[in-house]
Amino acid sequence: MGHGHGHGTVTAMHRRRLGWVLAITLSVAGVQVVGGAISGSLALLADAAHMVTDAAGIAAALAAVWLAGRPATDSRTYGMQRAEILAALVNALLLGGVGLWVLVSALRRWSDPPEVETGLMLALAVTGALANAGCLVLLREGQSSSLNLRGAYLEVVGDLLGSLTVVVAGVLIATTGYQRADVLASLLIGSFILPRAWRLLRDVADVLLEATPRGVDLGHVREHIRSVRGVVDVHDLHAWTITSGVPVLSAHVVVDDDCIARGQTGAVLDRLGECLSGHFDVSHCTFQVEPVGHQAHEAAHHA
Repeated sequence: MGHGHGHGTVTAMHRRRLGWVLAITLSVAGVQVVGGAISGSLALLADAAHMVTDAAGIAAALAAVWLAGRPATDSRTYGMQRAEILAALVNALLLGGVGLWVLVSALRRWSDPPEVETGLMLALAVTGALANAGCLVLLREGQSSSLNLRGAYLEVVGDLLGSLTVVVAGVLIATTGYQRADVLASLLIGSFILPRAWRLLRDVADVLLEATPRGVDLGHVREHIRSVRGVVDVHDLHAWTITSGVPVLSAHVVVDDDCIARGQTGAVLDRLGECLSGHFDVSHCTFQVEPVGHQAHEAAHHA
């Protein structure tokens, strides 16, 4: 923390894992699309469509990692790190679209459910569940620190639950002949997709609207800054997120006249960095040091 200026992204460290997940997801989705068409199972097609959506989202995430790794320029001082957030936005929109398609298709089939070939349905559903479990293992490590990886992780969780739901539906149809089990499984898959799409969209909106990062209490930050020796007050305190794992903070810090007269503002900055580094998860801090009374000369919108 402190005055560090590194802007590497968390997702870049897991690029190879994302590549493996993309390959696995595309392979299983392709097989399930064919199998769903042959078996007549909407639940299997829904699971396949969800996986295709995941693959598109993961491909976008990989492209975003490459863009985010490009160096900063005078016109883009943080580089293109926000590309990861835009990829997460694409993921959220794709998830929402797939969820709506599954629900509408299931409702249309309710009154006249087609006969489903359960042997193929079960075999492909079990294959999908095993593949999704493997993908979860690959993504588990990085999902807690990257919004982009979290989006991919949540999608794979949905795929796993979807595959298990298809397995249960296949068993019910095979043992009882209740064909609407396939439609019910589709409704469950769609109902699970939409809330996750909304949560991811909400998280993306927080970043794009520069909301205060979760876990950062600006009231406590303000108290810590004011407690530093030589600091009189703080204003224009802001905290936001550039991309996953890169929260930043800026503030105008009012320093007493004695510190300024003695040329000790550098020491005040050092104490500010030491104070905040042990208490708050902020990657980059920018402080503007001001003398007492300087705020009166600033624009009226500053507060």
